[in-house]
Amino acid sequence: MPRMTAARAAVEILKREGVTNAFGVPGAAINPFYAALRAGGGIHHTLARHVEGASHMAEGYTRARPGNIGVCIGTSGPAGTDMITGLYSATGDSIPILCITGQAPTAVIHKEDFQAVDIAAIAAPVTKAATTVLEAAQVPGVFQQAFHLMRSGRPGPVLIDLPIDVQLTEIEFDPETYEPLPVHRPKATRKQVEKALAMLNAAERPLLVAGGGIINADASDLLVEFAELTGVPVIPTLMGWGALPDDHRLNAGMVGLQTSHRYGNATFLESDFVLGIGNRWANRHTGKLDVYTQGRTFVHVDVEPTQIGKIFAPDYGIASDAKAALELFVQVAKEQKAAGELPDRGAWAASAQQRKATLQRRTHFDNVPLKPQRVYEEMNRAFGPETRYVTTIGLSQIAGAQMLHVYKPRHWINCGQAGPLGWTIPAALGVATADPDGSVVALSGDYDFQFMLEELAVGAQHRIPYVHVLVNNSYLGLIRQAQRNFDMDYQVTLEFENINTPELGVYGVDHVKVAEGLGCKAIRVTEPDQLLPAFEEAKKLAAEHRVPVVVEAILERVTNIAMSGTDIGSVNEFEDLATEPGHAPTAVVPMR
Repeated sequence: MPRMTAARAAVEILKREGVTNAFGVPGAAINPFYAALRAGGGIHHTLARHVEGASHMAEGYTRARPGNIGVCIGTSGPAGTDMITGLYSATGDSIPILCITGQAPTAVIHKEDFQAVDIAAIAAPVTKAATTVLEAAQVPGVFQQAFHLMRSGRPGPVLIDLPIDVQLTEIEFDPETYEPLPVHRPKATRKQVEKALAMLNAAERPLLVAGGGIINADASDLLVEFAELTGVPVIPTLMGWGALPDDHRLNAGMVGLQTSHRYGNATFLESDFVLGIGNRWANRHTGKLDVYTQGRTFVHVDVEPTQIGKIFAPDYGIASDAKAALELFVQVAKEQKAAGELPDRGAWAASAQQRKATLQRRTHFDNVPLKPQRVYEEMNRAFGPETRYVTTIGLSQIAGAQMLHVYKPRHWINCGQAGPLGWTIPAALGVATADPDGSVVALSGDYDFQFMLEELAVGAQHRIPYVHVLVNNSYLGLIRQAQRNFDMDYQVTLEFENINTPELGVYGVDHVKVAEGLGCKAIRVTEPDQLLPAFEEAKKLAAEHRVPVVVEAILERVTNIAMSGTDIGSVNEFEDLATEPGHAPTAVVPMR
């Protein structure tokens, strides 16, 4: 039997589980693993500037391609605690990433040794499994089980903590005979699907709600086929955005308190039946449940059985992987269509498209300083249907979701449940690593951008190109808007006069100088007619220099973006609405 260190066995397993990229920061307690990584070859490592950044790079890498599992690596103590935010973000959005940490020697873990912390206990609530491996012979089994867990059922992250002596211990392990464990996912039965379809067929105004589970299961094509067979309009959730193209005749728009469309909310409120697949009824999608559920029948399909009934009790629930369920839905729907048993949904679908063509928000403003709406209008012109957008939270993300267009799965890569500031830059680097020749465009407000901007240097060092659109109003915009309910504007402004860049006025941080100092390119835009040329130039610079390129748009200090604090029937629009085609020239459906 071949003998090797446990660390080398772990590396060999990573390769046989399909890992080709890892992100991390070496340190004393994880150096044996790095030595094995170097000796083993076959895995490209990207050196992060912050270990939390490495965890978000791993997330972005996973989210970009079906089957990807991002790996993040750090040493003992604070490296693991720094990655907790990435693990929380991944578990909230059902994203499999593997976090590997070093640890103090087994004999002194509980003796307050340097950087010895019980990271497995800390990580347990935000992972599917978190294990400190105390016996070297268990390392292969723990890694094998990690991949099995990450891929089975509801996907999610795993942490493996390796004491330094465990890493260095030689074990017997034959990588040539290693095989991944079979993946387990629940599957709907034909009887369950027939019952759900009978309920759908009995409805007059049904909708499909397409959640992120459809994208995770790589089942978007099946969703589109099912929608087209039945003629039922589709409401993508924020995490399911892109499951069918925005310009598809059955795309009814998004629903919610914030990241929603006027026409999406209006159509949902007219519906009488909802089939949710791979969604979790997130509170910013539903708002007040009495408004969301009143007068509607619900069927919920989810890979995690305990998710069904967690937010509200559906009329019928099916525990199933989204792809397995949709395969059956398509099969049964085809049979019913051939038998003439599917109702005609033409009038209902047409009414949804009529709302889509009339209930629009205005994007065309010529104001200086810029209104954010104009930025997204010009982004729609500059970045085509192949673009992968990456963003996390804030007014920039909310407005972007209301006004940008997405046409393919995994082309809106958003941290949904956790929403940590600083996520966007490292996640975009992970996405661009997974799709090095693709069009990757990140979107941040100034505060999200400033949280982890040191990671731009990673893009410069490793030649990872993407375009970063930075909308700068020198404010914590979303928090400032929320503080309106408290009649205050407290500790949310970032303004100051930069003594080194007086031409910025009160906008403070000179992001152009900072980006250039980190080895990247940057362009500042102050007038609306400069936006499109700046975006085009940014694409050229990214392709030429193979580094991140920042386009900073100087916004008016205060813009209130449409949202509701309570329910989807009472969204406050704040700004002027579109009343003629020229008000929303890049709308996915021309205004009528």
